Amino acid sequence: MKSLNDLEGFCDYLVGKYGNPRASTEDQKAEEFRQIYLRDLPANVRALRAVASCFGVHLKESEKMPRNVRGYHEMCGGRKYIYYRRNDTASGIENTILHELREMMETVFVQTEPGYEPLRTSARHIAANRFASAVLLPEDEFRERAYRAGFDVIGLSGIYSKSCSQILLRIGEVIQDRLFFYGALYEPDDAEGKEWAVTYWSGSRNGETKPSIFGIDGPFPKKGRRALPGSLVDKAVKTKMPHLSSKITLNHAWSFSDERLIALAQPMVNTAAEVEKVALIIMNTCDSHLLQPQIDAIKPISLEGIPASVGGKDGH
Repeated sequence: MKSLNDLEGFCDYLVGKYGNPRASTEDQKAEEFRQIYLRDLPANVRALRAVASCFGVHLKESEKMPRNVRGYHEMCGGRKYIYYRRNDTASGIENTILHELREMMETVFVQTEPGYEPLRTSARHIAANRFASAVLLPEDEFRERAYRAGFDVIGLSGIYSKSCSQILLRIGEVIQDRLFFYGALYEPDDAEGKEWAVTYWSGSRNGETKPSIFGIDGPFPKKGRRALPGSLVDKAVKTKMPHLSSKITLNHAWSFSDERLIALAQPMVNTAAEVEKVALIIMNTCDSHLLQPQIDAIKPISLEGIPASVGGKDGH
C-alpha cells in the first residue's frame, strides 16, 4: 500500500479497505479521513491546511472567484492547487478545502483503479458536499446533538459555527429513514424583502411515508417556492417571532391527515432587528416531543392551525 502522506495513498487505503470506491459511503470516507489525519484535532482551517500540505496541495486565496462559486481546484505545472474566496468565513474555507479534496479524490480513483467509472458532475458535487459535512459534523455526534437541540437549525448553526443550510442538510442525512422530517430555509426573494422563498430544503422518510413524498409532485415546498400569505413562515417574517402549529393541511392527493403533522417556523433576526431567514421544520405529531427542546428554548407563538396548505403548486 502507498504511503498515507498524500492523496493517492489515502485513496489507495480506502480501496484496500472497502473495495471499489463506491463501496464506501461518504460518511465512511469522512470517518477514515478524520481518524487518520485529524485524530483528536478539531476540523478547523489550521488543521485542514496542514492536511492539504501533507497531500501536496497548495491553498490560495482568490479575489476574482466566479459568481456563486466558493472555490475550485486545478493542476498547474505538476502542482495541485485549491482556491478559495478571499474574505470567506472560516466555515466557508473549511468546506471549500474538504469539498475540493473530495472532488480531487474522484480523479485519483479514475487514475488508479482500472475500469472505475467516475461520478458525473452533479453526483460528484453532491458527494463532495456530503464528505465535507461528514468531516465537519461527524454522524453519531451530530445526530445526538440534533436530538438534544430539538432539531433547532438556527441554534445548531451557532453551536457549530456552520451555515444554517449546512446544518439543515446534515440533519436530513443523519436521520434518514429514522423518522419523517421536512426542513426548509426561506430567504428574501425580492429586493424589498416582501416575498420569501425556499433556498434549501431537506427531508427524511420513515417506513410509513411514500417514497415520492419529496418528489417534484410531492406536497412539500422545493427550492424557489414562495411562502404563502398567512403561512407560518409569513407570520414569522412579519412578527419576527417563532410560530408553532400542530394542525397542517396538505393537498388532497396525499394521505397525511390534518392531525398528523406539526410545524415550527423560527426566524433568524440580526443585530439590526431584521429577519435574515426563516427555518421551517415539519414532523409527525407523534414525534412532536422531539421538538420540545427547541420549543422550550425559543418559546414560539402557538396557533390552532394555518389557513394555507403546506404543499401543492403554490408552496408553503
